[in-house]
Amino acid sequence: MMKKYIMALDQGTTSCRCILYDKQGHQVSLAQKEFKQFYPNEGWVEHDPMEIWSTQIGVAQEALLKIDATYENIDAIGITNQRETTVVWDKNTGEPVYNAIVWQCRRTSEYCDSLKEKGLTDAFRKKTGLLIDPYFSGTKLRWILKNVEGAYERAKSGELLFGTIETWLIWKLTEGSVHVTDYSNASRTMMFNIHTLEWDKEILAELDIPECMLPEAVPSSMIYGESSPRIFGGPIKIAGAAGDQQSALFGQTCFKEGEAKNTYGTGGFMLVNTGETPVESKNGLITTIAWGLDGKVNYALEGSVFVSGATIQWLRDEVKLIENAAQTEEIARSVSDTAGAYIVPAFTGLGAPYWDPYARGAVLGLTRGVNKNHLVRAALESMAYQTYDLMTSMAEDMGHQLNTFKVDGGACANDFLLEFQAGLMNMPLYRPECIETTSLGAAYLAGLATGYWESTDDILSNWQVDCIFYPDMEAEYREELLDGWHKAVKCTFGWAKS
Repeated sequence: MMKKYIMALDQGTTSCRCILYDKQGHQVSLAQKEFKQFYPNEGWVEHDPMEIWSTQIGVAQEALLKIDATYENIDAIGITNQRETTVVWDKNTGEPVYNAIVWQCRRTSEYCDSLKEKGLTDAFRKKTGLLIDPYFSGTKLRWILKNVEGAYERAKSGELLFGTIETWLIWKLTEGSVHVTDYSNASRTMMFNIHTLEWDKEILAELDIPECMLPEAVPSSMIYGESSPRIFGGPIKIAGAAGDQQSALFGQTCFKEGEAKNTYGTGGFMLVNTGETPVESKNGLITTIAWGLDGKVNYALEGSVFVSGATIQWLRDEVKLIENAAQTEEIARSVSDTAGAYIVPAFTGLGAPYWDPYARGAVLGLTRGVNKNHLVRAALESMAYQTYDLMTSMAEDMGHQLNTFKVDGGACANDFLLEFQAGLMNMPLYRPECIETTSLGAAYLAGLATGYWESTDDILSNWQVDCIFYPDMEAEYREELLDGWHKAVKCTFGWAKS
């Protein structure tokens, strides 16, 4: 019998990947390639949508070639993507009218301030589950329509389409025949009512966005269409899509209320499953759709850290303190602490629970004795501190501690980071054998739609623990560290505000 796999397209902030998975959830082939980042102004971040498309298809072809597979070996395609990143393109030519505006971009900060000043914060939160912030897609889309010559008029006349990255990839894969977004990605646009599962007409009117350019919102697991035979030599079903963090929650099999995961990627993202009932946050978190599956919608509370693993990239690329990320564990262990230094990596503002787009990064607590090793350790610790802040906010919103805490993402291979994290949180952390759970979640969603996996019970049996990190930190020391961290964070507030 011909071997069948699920193809997961994982379109991230800095690279495109393709991973082929078997029924046991094992990776059988992987290909990855980075693409260019554009920073046209301070606080602005852009990508080239056509480069994303060509890079993504290139790694998909490479993953197939690595194991001598063809389209016939692929049961379905699942897509997971960097969320909120906004693309507008010509419906007829497929050409983007402007670069993709990336989730990290802060160019709409002042416009968001104007919405808050109009007293719209609560109205947006109640409908979308989100805070008004430049992070989300709605104000990015408005910026393109208002700043690209002729774009608004063309959008109103039905010539332009909007999408987040999974929408763009599905549209390109189907050669323009399918224009959809899954519920999880739709819930990140600041234009989608997460209770009615519809684009909100009042919000669209406020942002002045024509509804005709928006994709159809659909469940995260269903057959959307087929890829054009010209791309892989024959058609492949496209059957699942979810934003990267919701996909990771699914890949970590956090199917029950109270189960949480944290992804240590370019940013840091913590989600807890709240079941079929949305929980409104009073502590700076956002309420989001986790996924739509089997006619039901699961919700989650989420905290987003804008800069997590990117702090290590900064150490490597900008300040040249390290040659590669793998060095950081040994360097961090070479000193007993940070000698009182803290790094607050608010390079593009602060996300949850602070939500200050005007905060900027800082190194604080420097004394003459602080050296390179202390700074490397402080950079790793900053990732754990930010995650701790999210965890305490979630526990307060839910009224109880998290039931389970699982970790994934590239940086969770760093044992020092997870030991320190477990100590701060005073609870065990579970690292699975497969830490690439973002792409695995997309594969599971696609495979469930086609019957490759019969049920979530099939998937649960695939999850295997690699290591459990137990807390080992004195309470007094923990409080001392956290007091210093929160003092440091406050020093960064409002830095970039004129």
